[in-house]
Amino acid sequence: MADADLDAVIRQLAKQQNKTILAAAKKRKDRFNGLAMKAKDKDAKERFKMLAREAVEQANAAARRLLISADNVADSYARAMRQAAAAELPKTAEKKADKPADAAAAKPSTGKAGSKAAKKAPAKAAAKKAVKAKA
Repeated sequence: MADADLDAVIRQLAKQQNKTILAAAKKRKDRFNGLAMKAKDKDAKERFKMLAREAVEQANAAARRLLISADNVADSYARAMRQAAAAELPKTAEKKADKPADAAAAKPSTGKAGSKAAKKAPAKAAAKKAVKAKA
């Protein structure tokens, strides 16, 4: 669990809370239906039945909002982690690219074309790595 993705943990906790909310709503509905059965007049029976329906309806709405919020948070976290990883990758690629360029500059070149090719090669490799990281 220590190396688990936090977005998966967020979704899992939301599912557990969702089950808890729906179980509590079921208990409350059963309680109101029991009170409706015991009620002596028609108005009280109808009021308790209405309360039972409302309790279930409100709990379903709360559970739905909870799941939607948790999905949004988990998606935002996953997106932020991907963007942070992508932002760090080009920096390390640039550091690696600088070393071969310095080594190529230290060697005597035979002309203008040779020095341009030596400078472009590390930049192309860094660009390819950045494209692969985004995919």
